[in-house]
This record gives sequence, C-alpha cells and structure tokens, in this order.
Amino acid sequence: MTNMPTDPTVSRRGWLQAASCGLGALTVNGLAPNQASAGLLSPRGPHFAAKAKRVIFLFMAGGPSQFESFDYKPMLQKAGGKKGMKKGTLLAPQANFARHGESGMWISDAFPHLAKQADQLCMLNAMSAPSRAHPIAIPMLHTGEFQFVRPSFGSWVLYGLGSENQNLPGFFTIKPTRTFGGPSNYGSAFLPSTFQATRLGWEGQAVKNAGISNLSSHHGLSSDSASRSLKLAQLMNQRLLSQTEDVRGAIDSLELSDRMQSAVPRVLDISGETKETLAAYGVDAGRTDDFGRQCLLARRLVESGVRFVEVSSSGWDHHSNLEKFNSKAEEIDQPIAALLADLQQRGLLDDTLVLWTGEFGRTPETQVLEGEEKIGRDHNAEGYTAWLAGGGVRGGLTHGTTDELGYTASDGNVHLHDLHATMLHLLGFDHTKLVYRYGGRDFRLTNIHGDVVPEIFA
Repeated sequence: MTNMPTDPTVSRRGWLQAASCGLGALTVNGLAPNQASAGLLSPRGPHFAAKAKRVIFLFMAGGPSQFESFDYKPMLQKAGGKKGMKKGTLLAPQANFARHGESGMWISDAFPHLAKQADQLCMLNAMSAPSRAHPIAIPMLHTGEFQFVRPSFGSWVLYGLGSENQNLPGFFTIKPTRTFGGPSNYGSAFLPSTFQATRLGWEGQAVKNAGISNLSSHHGLSSDSASRSLKLAQLMNQRLLSQTEDVRGAIDSLELSDRMQSAVPRVLDISGETKETLAAYGVDAGRTDDFGRQCLLARRLVESGVRFVEVSSSGWDHHSNLEKFNSKAEEIDQPIAALLADLQQRGLLDDTLVLWTGEFGRTPETQVLEGEEKIGRDHNAEGYTAWLAGGGVRGGLTHGTTDELGYTASDGNVHLHDLHATMLHLLGFDHTKLVYRYGGRDFRLTNIHGDVVPEIFA
C-alpha cells in the first residue's frame, strides 16, 4: 500500500470508504481523454444507413387531449351534449381548429406558435397503447414493457449507437416526472449502467437551478488523493474485468467522470446564447421560462453530440379540469416551436428525430369526478395523437384517423410497439436484431411485437 494517500485530514476508514463507495463522484484527474480505453460509449454503426442520428423525446406526462390539440373532430363538435357510446355525454372540443402550412394540417388555437411549424410535423392521429392506466402505460412508453424492469428507449439507442461525444453522457433526462415507473423510465435495467440516463433536475425543481450533484465532489479528499484513489479503483476494476464484463460499465463511468468536469458546465451554461435565441425559447418570460430552458438545453446537448435527450412536462391528466389545458399548452407551445426552428436553422433537424407524445390520450366523453364540478376527459389508449419531426419523417403529413367521434383508431393505426420499431428503423436498426442476451434469452425494446410504418418516411 505504498501509494495510499497520506492526506492528514482523511482517516484510513474515510479513505477506504471513498475508494470503495460512491466511485462515480470521484474525478479522474490523471486520465486524459485520449488515454481512455475504447469503452461502451464508443460510436458504433447501425445495421443500415440511418436517417436519424439522435432523438429528442418530449414527454407530456398525464395524457394530453387530442381533441383540444391536433385531432380535428367536426362531428364531435356537432354531437356535443348528446349521449356517448359508452357511459357519458359527448364533449365538444374546447378549442377552435384551423388549417396551417402548405400541408393544411389541422391544429388547434391552443398552439399558435407550433402551428407555424406545421410542415415540419408528421402527425400520427391513430396511435394506440396497451393500457389506459398510468402505472402500465408510462413504463410501456419508456421501456416497451411493464412486467419487470426493462431498459429504457434511450438506453437501447445508446447501446446501439454509442456516443458522439466521449466527454458527455450519451443520454440525458431533464426534469423527469416523479410518476409511475420512476427512475426505471430512464434506467438501463440489465444493460450496463453506462447506458442509463444522466438526470438534470427533477419535477418540482426549477430547471435553471438543476445540475449534476457530486460532479466536482471529492468526498473530503484532495484532488491528488482523489486521483490516486480512483487509479487504484480502476486497477482493481481492470483485474475484475478479466473475470466478468459486468464491471465494464463502472470502468467507463469512472473514466467519463473526469471528462465531464469541464464539459458538462459548458453545455449547461446558456449565458452565451443570444438575446434573440433566449427570447425565441421564452426564457425569462414567465410561464414559458422553465420548459423553454429545457428545450434550449436539449438543443445544446444534441448539438454537443448527446445521443438521446428526454424533456418532460407534467400536469396533462385533465379529468375534471380541462379548463387548464390552454395554460399547459401555453407553457410548451413557444419553446417547442423554437426548438424545431432552431434545429432546422442549425442544420440539425434533418438527422434529429423529435417525438412528442403522452402515454395515451383522452375520451370524447365528458367526465366529472365525484366532488368536482368542472368538466374533463377520461383516459383513452385506443386512439390518440403523437407527432414526429425531423430525422427522416415526412413533414406536413397527417397519418391515420380515429372514428368520427374519436373513440378508437380506425385507419392507419400505429401501436406503441410500431412507434418504437419505426423510430429504431429511422436510427438505422432492425428492431428484431437490436438485442441483448440476459438470463438465457434475447431481449429487445419491442419484445415480440412491432411493425415499421414506412408510410411516414420522407
């Protein structure tokens, strides 16, 4: 133990704890980027030529109503107040719709800024999911399954492609919701830990105050002691590597930690953005500030080579409070429109796949919860709306329809597994062959399901 640190402020017990626990927070000052071994995050080629290189996932937690956003239903407008097909009264759309762009896409007046980007959107108006229950639908959207913890969509993408920037994690989640599934929604499950997301902030915390805790913490050790402690840990890890590949994730994470010290603060610092850019995203503009910062950070991250970024907006579960829909739409409308325009202006939209969706949509019938007076809509997983943009999809296309009242998908149905399969295809993968062997069987994001939807390809 001749190399044991001799920092007088740290006890032997403290040094051993720091060397064996919480290793992800230690810095690797002695390892330069060009000395890092070719690890799990090294860039890899897909199965075939890809149209998209990266993903921005805009998750609207709770299930936003398609009837007040992107699915125009004139027959529902006429039938409002009449008895529904199930157990309630039909509720006319609480928004006005108009056609936008050269494509003439129908978009409600709740999204005036996004309407200007209509020709960039590929609208999927006949989505369906396996469940209308949040505890099942949210994990299904994020991981393809709910019965036991599976790798998240972002983890599969990072596993398949690696990272374009070896100084940053390849997968970020910004302000994830404290909802069903929790950290497993952005975790790597049985994939190596290298492929899990790095979290920035949490629901209920202003994103401008978010950061990565312990990024520069040495747990009481001096920089020199921390460096030597980590070198010792990596030496032990390398010896373990000859016995099991399970330690590879820890090795890669420790090497990445040092390179993150300067790279992460730079990419999270938006002070260098122009006033025009900040204004476009709605930063420092009241209701749009927080989500605007998230969208701007998403652009900065993918521009820096990050492979997958998830941005979340909660509060879309409008059972007896549909009147709040417009205020939620106002929070996201300008920032998302700015994100699409910014990506296009920088030449990034062509190979960045943007997904907007909730875990399901809403019913065409009125719902008033017990003890409440205000109207809303219940969950509906049999027909709802999501949209894609960039990354090889046909902008200005409206794909699929629900029945005239909006109960179920009637034409051009895209099941959740189909959505995953199609997005993986755009990223250059045969979803049936992007597999990982665990517990004696091959697993994949789409399980045993999923059909690619080529009709939406540009």
